[in-house]
Amino acid sequence: MRSKATCVALMLCVILSANAGIGSPIQDDGDLGLHSVQGLRLTSGNCENCAALPQALWYFRDDLIFAPPAGTAAAGFAPRTAAQADVAQYMSDAAAAPQASAPPLIWVGSSEVIREARLVAGTRILQLPDGTRTDFATTGKLPTNRSYFDKGSLDYFSQRPLRLRGETRLATDGATRFVARTLWPLDFAIPADAPLQPLAEHENFRRLIGAHRGGAEQPFANRLIWARDPSRRSDLQDKPVLAVMLNGAQGDDDEAHGGHFAIATGRFRADGDWSRWLTYNFSNLNSYSEKGVVAAPTPMDKYLGDLNSGQSWYRPSYMLVAVLRQARTAQQYQTAIERVYNHFYRHDFEFDHARANCAGISMDTLATLGWRPRQRGHESWFRAIGAYLHTAASSLSLQDGRKIYDYLLEEQTRLYPAAAFDALANDLLHLAKGQAGRTLTPFEQALTEDVEAIYYVHIPQFPSSRAFGFAPVDSFDEYMRQAPAERSKWKIVPVDGRPFPPELLDGPAPESPDRFPVPLPVAATIASTLAAAYLALRRIFRSKSNTRRSTMPAGATP
Repeated sequence: MRSKATCVALMLCVILSANAGIGSPIQDDGDLGLHSVQGLRLTSGNCENCAALPQALWYFRDDLIFAPPAGTAAAGFAPRTAAQADVAQYMSDAAAAPQASAPPLIWVGSSEVIREARLVAGTRILQLPDGTRTDFATTGKLPTNRSYFDKGSLDYFSQRPLRLRGETRLATDGATRFVARTLWPLDFAIPADAPLQPLAEHENFRRLIGAHRGGAEQPFANRLIWARDPSRRSDLQDKPVLAVMLNGAQGDDDEAHGGHFAIATGRFRADGDWSRWLTYNFSNLNSYSEKGVVAAPTPMDKYLGDLNSGQSWYRPSYMLVAVLRQARTAQQYQTAIERVYNHFYRHDFEFDHARANCAGISMDTLATLGWRPRQRGHESWFRAIGAYLHTAASSLSLQDGRKIYDYLLEEQTRLYPAAAFDALANDLLHLAKGQAGRTLTPFEQALTEDVEAIYYVHIPQFPSSRAFGFAPVDSFDEYMRQAPAERSKWKIVPVDGRPFPPELLDGPAPESPDRFPVPLPVAATIASTLAAAYLALRRIFRSKSNTRRSTMPAGATP
């Protein structure tokens, strides 16, 4: 283990000390999200002079991140305070005296970027705009990743201009080559001059997402569905954006039919490029992802196009983009969610597939800020109790029963990424049109005033050796229809646990109380059922006893 860490440290030192490469230094690539990277340090999680929390750095000991240097005013947190309570208090104080802060960290994974290049058809050679050619290679496939870049991928990316993140390496013959970690199609652009095409009467977001089973193999598409002033779309350049990202269901994992969810911030670029928007997503820190995913603020091109962890390698995605007149709402979300990340890395609360998943954490933060779209509610209590009893009995596990019970009694816009996306997308349109139909919070009022344009974006899955995914489910019934009826036939990807060092725990987690495996309503149902059965049996025995007595001869004793 020590030798591996030493090799990684030496590799990072070589990367960070390189003076020249095929690509440009990532520090010169421009802002990420609404953050300037100037003043941030390109380092690894082993940084000893950074303002990032040691708990956050621990997850990136073997990878490249941007981190604020020591002494920098970085995103903070209030210890012994629940994450959302901390956000509410901080944002209340910041409203009186707003302060800019650096991010806790940004996961970038590479030190170089090639802003534009093409793969020469039928080869593994990159050609730059000036005609320079260099060998192209891909970063190594993680041993746990069950599929990867293949000939279909090479053919697909050879057909379009690319943006790449990676490293310059020396081959054994002394020639240089570019080892790509992230591939991003530059023709996946969102143009300001897109024609206005509002949703038709028969259209809604669920239908757009569900078309062609999610459209994994359909081309990239963007659609301007609303504009405050269609004649001034050219004015969108450099305007801030707040985007809602929905990733679809995986085609090779029956536990991933619900999809994934994230919120992104950034600026609308004149060339339509959105690769440097900053994506905020959450996943389970207590297990190793087979694809190397770690919850972190990360650039959009890496979030979607990283060769191992990128979402677009294993499912289609969908995005709603709000282009804003000013940055206040996007900035508020960015500030708030970065405080939540600090609590998350500290394990002040734990990722939970029912109560605190990627959608739930994001929706809670938006609700704390004041964006509160219409909720759907949860499934019925009777259904939850019945599902608990069936699951616990069939799996011989009270914990499995508790999980399904918690799923069914969770607010659906917190539980299902697709339900969260649908709620926010519809509400954003209503807010922009002044048709919310409710008293608005200050945050919602700011959104109403600031939204200049709304785009719907369809992002296909990249071809590879992985099965194509499809649209995510947004209800329990849909999940059950999509997954095999027999649990034994489910395709499940096993993952290893990732124990967190006890020395990094800083006091008890205020938001992760253990729940008794048998919920009170279930216990009450079982108790009442047993009591009813007891009373029924008692009546039967009494009835039989009375009948026997009434038929006995006179003078006989029982």
